[in-house]
Amino acid sequence: MYKFFKEQLDSKIENHNLRTLREYCPLDAVRVKRDDKEYLMMASNNYLGLTFDTRVIEGALKGAQQYGTGSGGSRLVSGTFPLFTELERSLAKFKNTEKALVFNTGYMANVGTISAVADKNTIIFSDALNHASIIDGCRLSRGTVKTYSHCDIDELKYLLKQVDRNTRKLIVTDGVFSMDGDIAPLDKLYELSRDYNALLMVDDAHATGTIGNGHGTAAYFGLEKEVDIQLGTLSKSLGSVGGYVAANSTIIDYLVNTSRSFIFSTALSPADIGAALAALQVLETDASVLARLHENVNYMADQLISMGIDATNETPIFPILIGRNEDTLAVSDYLYEDGIIGTAIRPPTVPIGESRIRLTVTAAHNKEQIDYVCQSLQNAMKQL
Repeated sequence: MYKFFKEQLDSKIENHNLRTLREYCPLDAVRVKRDDKEYLMMASNNYLGLTFDTRVIEGALKGAQQYGTGSGGSRLVSGTFPLFTELERSLAKFKNTEKALVFNTGYMANVGTISAVADKNTIIFSDALNHASIIDGCRLSRGTVKTYSHCDIDELKYLLKQVDRNTRKLIVTDGVFSMDGDIAPLDKLYELSRDYNALLMVDDAHATGTIGNGHGTAAYFGLEKEVDIQLGTLSKSLGSVGGYVAANSTIIDYLVNTSRSFIFSTALSPADIGAALAALQVLETDASVLARLHENVNYMADQLISMGIDATNETPIFPILIGRNEDTLAVSDYLYEDGIIGTAIRPPTVPIGESRIRLTVTAAHNKEQIDYVCQSLQNAMKQL
């Protein structure tokens, strides 16, 4: 067995696809340190730059000081402390739904929700570029999965037409796609879900805090009260850790009773919940944070477009498509030598032949840093 593992790792090395861990010491929301050298972080999902915000840190400290360092057990066994109740009420209000439920990670929220609301008698319609956690949730549900081409409404409609109207159906999509930064056509998906009697679920992991005035994809399309299930994370724009599901009370109560990743997990720590609650309050009350993000997104898009790079997305995710693994690694290494972390994204995260540098800009970056990154990227691309 060890020989098999070694052969698989050797194959990844040969294909320029081996992943390794690097240790960084964060200095602030956009700078890290390694071996006495500072680097500019351009690969983080900390979109609002709240990980070092004093208000969020104070929320984490208050949570730990009031309720201790750990939760001690799952919420159905050892109970729910008041911070959880406050956060879930705030999330439900934020997403304009009846209730919300917090999970330990966004991954667990997707896996736990899909595998609970869908079963072997359910047909799931899933976008081809959905996140791995959605894909795994579909597999665990044992439902029949029909994958439609990325954002292809006509193909989805064709697939829906082949299914009996009374069959249980779920349409599931990312709101903002994590590797491409584009926005799902949720308005058209909603129309199809009503026409063909299907539940509609959107994963707002990369949409919360970035689009829809920070409220996500449903808000972006004016469908907050229409989408059946809105899922998100606390670990990106909200600067903490965890995931959540927002929906009507029937669905949330059903998840409390059937979602295995919720039922059988020790709850998040009070510090995690306190930080998330404080970050949510910042997002809702401090308009300057979101304004800085949008300003930086527009500025970086303009810089990249001037370099001949397609950067028409409205989100903080800028995929720099390169193609071959070795070329992508070369660009990433060039950036690294210039003190910039721009991670090489390779298969299976993206399709073969579509390796890329995934750059992300945050509210905490400044224009000088963005200029430096774009200039370094332009120099790196010239080396190919």
